[in-house]
Amino acid sequence: MRMRGWMVRAGVVAAALGLTLGTGAVANAAEREPTGPPQPNILAAGAYALPNPRIMPPGTNDWNCKPSPAHPNPVLLSNGTIANSYDDWAGLSQRLVDAGYCVFSTNIGGSPGAFIQTVGPVAGNASQLAEFGDTVLRATGAKKLDVVGHSQGGMSPRYWIKNLGGADKIGKLIGLSPSNHGTTFFGLLSLVQKFPLARDLVGLPLPSFNDQETNSQFLADLNKGGETVPGIDYTVLQTKYDDVVTPPRSAFLAPAPNVRNVWLQDVCAKDFTDHLGITYDPIAQQLVLNALDPAHARTPDCRFVPPVISSPGN
Repeated sequence: MRMRGWMVRAGVVAAALGLTLGTGAVANAAEREPTGPPQPNILAAGAYALPNPRIMPPGTNDWNCKPSPAHPNPVLLSNGTIANSYDDWAGLSQRLVDAGYCVFSTNIGGSPGAFIQTVGPVAGNASQLAEFGDTVLRATGAKKLDVVGHSQGGMSPRYWIKNLGGADKIGKLIGLSPSNHGTTFFGLLSLVQKFPLARDLVGLPLPSFNDQETNSQFLADLNKGGETVPGIDYTVLQTKYDDVVTPPRSAFLAPAPNVRNVWLQDVCAKDFTDHLGITYDPIAQQLVLNALDPAHARTPDCRFVPPVISSPGN
């Protein structure tokens, strides 16, 4: 199993969980947080963010940015479980800004200023994201925004859409390895659910873990009655080498006219990107740009697939 990157990240989590889990903090539009430089991968971003936990991804949260006619919707970046904003988006954010988008991101689901984020209950995380999204809309004057999310961050906006009025505020939802139907995490997370004490021990510091187990009540409620709504364009980008959302196909949404499910390997067969690497993968990044602006879509260049850190299947 390709769990090397995940285990490295888990080690950082174990060291950092002394931080108290709070309700998270939505950034104040009048107080722009500092931004850091672009990074080549999530491990480098995590190393940079560890002593700078309030750092934001490059180019984000410019509250003076006004969307252009070419890109009228601001882009809101939505973090994955455990990841803070910089971890997930220190590669893609600058590319979006360079393409002419107003780009925003925040930390949710963790103690304000903590390195570990997005571990609170998914419904609460989605509520914080929705609040921040409203701040973005007010500041930019835009009617709608587009959301690009990783893992939990690609799934949780669907709660916003279904329960918090997001259907009228979101134009596009683009998920990179989203946990739309949860994960068994190779059967381990599902096994934990069978033992109430173990489940509660996981859920106390990390409620979002239990919420994302394949058979959780949260996901049953989220997916009941239809997984998508008309009027929003949904794109799911997934890798066959996902080592966190398992089985990988569970990331895909039910077929619908406004849904596009894409395997990265159908675009570039030799792209071995895993779950943690997908937001930094140049092929996935180009597909995000294509989904945001289909009229100017470009074919990803498969010569630029990232190097393989560990062999597929190992």
